[in-house]
Amino acid sequence: MHTTAANLNSKPRPTAGLGYWMERVLEECEKARVDFAADPVHDLRVALRRCRSMADGLMVFDPDKSWKSMKRAVKPLFNALGELRDTQVMEELVQKIGAADDPVTSRILEYARGCERELKAKALAELDKFDRKAWRAWSKQLPRRATRIRLGSLVFRHLALERLNEARELQRQALRNRSQVGLHRLRIGLKRFRYIVENFLPELHDAWISDLKELQDLLGEVHDLDVLWNKMAELKAFPAAESRSRWRGLITEERVKRIDRYRAKMLGKDTLWSTWKNALPKDEEVRQAGYERMRIWASFLDPDVHHSQHVSRLALKLYDGLVHSNGLRMPEFGHARDILRAASVMYEVGRAKSKKGHHKKSSKLIGELGVPLGWGSEDLALAAAVARYHRGALPQGRQRELVRLSTDKRKIAVNLAAVLRLANAFGSNGTGSIQDLEVRPGDRMLTILAKGYSPRNKMAENIAAARHLLELVANRPVMVRRMPGA
Repeated sequence: MHTTAANLNSKPRPTAGLGYWMERVLEECEKARVDFAADPVHDLRVALRRCRSMADGLMVFDPDKSWKSMKRAVKPLFNALGELRDTQVMEELVQKIGAADDPVTSRILEYARGCERELKAKALAELDKFDRKAWRAWSKQLPRRATRIRLGSLVFRHLALERLNEARELQRQALRNRSQVGLHRLRIGLKRFRYIVENFLPELHDAWISDLKELQDLLGEVHDLDVLWNKMAELKAFPAAESRSRWRGLITEERVKRIDRYRAKMLGKDTLWSTWKNALPKDEEVRQAGYERMRIWASFLDPDVHHSQHVSRLALKLYDGLVHSNGLRMPEFGHARDILRAASVMYEVGRAKSKKGHHKKSSKLIGELGVPLGWGSEDLALAAAVARYHRGALPQGRQRELVRLSTDKRKIAVNLAAVLRLANAFGSNGTGSIQDLEVRPGDRMLTILAKGYSPRNKMAENIAAARHLLELVANRPVMVRRMPGA
């Protein structure tokens, strides 16, 4: 065999990732189109589901509208294939548990095969409507956006922990009465957890996939049995009460077997829940991961991330100095620094929507953000209020962003807004010339030493205006001077 230049230069095709699965969708479309047999339909649904589940995970961080557009574009095809797949599974299941000469088996198979013909035509119609041109455009754009968040990183483990907690709560509800609805919701919750692990945590996926797949299959088979029984009852497929009782017994027996196998793996002290949770973030790491999620979300919107990060460093330096010198007079609150840290990396996200009044837009976007695990809705409301008052009109008690907060939290928001407002002024020229800050305490006056400060430029004017709110909350004058020796 001769090795050509093309062989040497060709890159091996990736076998994972969003780009790979988006290409697979187009390939599986052509295979399924031939006759919509069970295996090609299953393979196409797997490829579509991978793309949709990756979009679900990445939309937590990236607010780009293309993710929703991509999901919306394939939903009709995905749903049509789902109906077809359910019918094909019903055929397989009734043949597996029913006798070939049973009239009920024949009745259900006749019904399923008639439905299958209609559903294949429906799937073909949706496949013809599927916009391949738009899909190819997304397959170039979206994988590039996805690479901005490293696989296996803390934020994906944090997201997995969120999904794990949700699934565990659904199990508690479902196994209490073993109802169809409860077990179906548990199946979906466990599936959402599996997708995060499968798509974004490759090392954990390799270790956990066999158990996750087994659990998913058990709950999926319970669901298929429930669908089969409901369809039998709807079609009145039983010629006599004895036939109905016998089929009810068969289906219940198969259903109980699978639920018992699930319970054996997932109830008790040393279950898979414990194994999974031990590999995911704990305690303070959970709150740190929540901050990282907000920081990454902001980075997709903020037009000048480096500037915001510089202002954030100055804000925290200023806050630490003011707390140490008793320059801030606000109620005790253990997470005040966390709130300031979060607000200072998100306060410019409104610039992605509008330059005019962007501080108000930032506040609205932060307030609408999903609350990450380890944080509370009031934490996010505080961060939104701090971002709102980093510039513009001074905060007043009746303003919307403050009215929703308790009296103590309102004071905290105003104090933190005063810090961020001044830090933003220190970074106002965009060059990062104020590189360091030091707060000197005093009973009658606070002095802030700034490395790189000059009293004779435009920045000094901005700083003079911005320090006013801090003077109000500190109840003393604030003097800014050049750091000696800088």
